[in-house]
Amino acid sequence: MKSGPKHCSRCGGELVMRDINGRPRAVCTACSAISYVNPVPAAAVVVVQDEKILLVQRAIEPKKGRWSLPAGFVEIDETVRECAIRETKEETGLDVELDGIVDVVSVFDDPRYVCLLIVFAGRVVGGELAAGDDACDVGYFGPDALPPIAFKTHGRIIEQALGSGASDEARSTS
Repeated sequence: MKSGPKHCSRCGGELVMRDINGRPRAVCTACSAISYVNPVPAAAVVVVQDEKILLVQRAIEPKKGRWSLPAGFVEIDETVRECAIRETKEETGLDVELDGIVDVVSVFDDPRYVCLLIVFAGRVVGGELAAGDDACDVGYFGPDALPPIAFKTHGRIIEQALGSGASDEARSTS
């Protein structure tokens, strides 16, 4: 186990690695429960206006200074849709309505977690554009003027949203 728990979340027993169905799994020596390590749920919002996409500049690590979609992790007491709306408001100052799901992707390029990212299409319905929370800047960018993108996964989503005109220089090198 890379850096997972050492003790069972059910009974507190010690976890040991065992082969379960061809995969190494942490198994409790006391109650035999398997400690699965699952992806962390997250939500992102794609807002395109006048052929430009809304991006936020990261004020924190990882990838501080690079740009991404408004996005964040789902809190225990909210739905994934509520997360998408909240994160967009916190990071951009804008109120959005969600128009549907653009994509659901597994994210392996965030050094903190493996994530399951649910990406929504959104449209602005209020608020004032202003960087907030963990963003130091915010703006709209066209396909030929994209800033350095923080995560390859976001780069692919941005490219899809803007069409094939997104510049190679804007793609993350991670």
